[in-house]
Amino acid sequence: MRDLLSERLSGYAPRQLALNYPEAGVLLPVTDSCGRPEIIFTLRSQKMTTHRGQVSFPGGKRDRADATLAETALRETHEEIGLPPSQVQMIAPLGQVMSRYGILVTPFVGVVPRDAELVANPDEIESIFKVPVDFFLEDRRARTDPLPFLDSTYYVPCYQWERYQIWGLSAVVLVDFLNAVYDADIDLLQPRT
Repeated sequence: MRDLLSERLSGYAPRQLALNYPEAGVLLPVTDSCGRPEIIFTLRSQKMTTHRGQVSFPGGKRDRADATLAETALRETHEEIGLPPSQVQMIAPLGQVMSRYGILVTPFVGVVPRDAELVANPDEIESIFKVPVDFFLEDRRARTDPLPFLDSTYYVPCYQWERYQIWGLSAVVLVDFLNAVYDADIDLLQPRT
């Protein structure tokens, strides 16, 4: 898996937003399996002040002690789901996105062991779940949400996996990953007919 992701993302130029906002780093964790890789998601706790009860990637705001946003993503992932940084093979960043709360988010793709022990921090995470990549490649979305950003409207898929809805910022990051690695050709600038 690592070789595929490294090869596909080596020439990828992630979108950089020239915006001066607080920063965050998130990890898009992919399980190490060439047969049927999965992406790990979290469901945020209802106790959280922002994005409560929403599906997200592990990660969070940058601390002053974090030397890089990749370090932020790894630290927050460890805090939220118990995955030690030593078990993550960082591959590359994806395009930056802006949260509706004014946070500039930089996602990083990382490969993790398929059998890594993940434990949700109950103060932040309600549950952890995995979705096979091939589910998203079929693009069987539940709906498409029009989301305004700056002078554009993005048409973002919402995917239903069991009881979880993957939408909004998480779906934008996911689509960037699918397009960059798997040539999924999911166009966020055109409404789906």
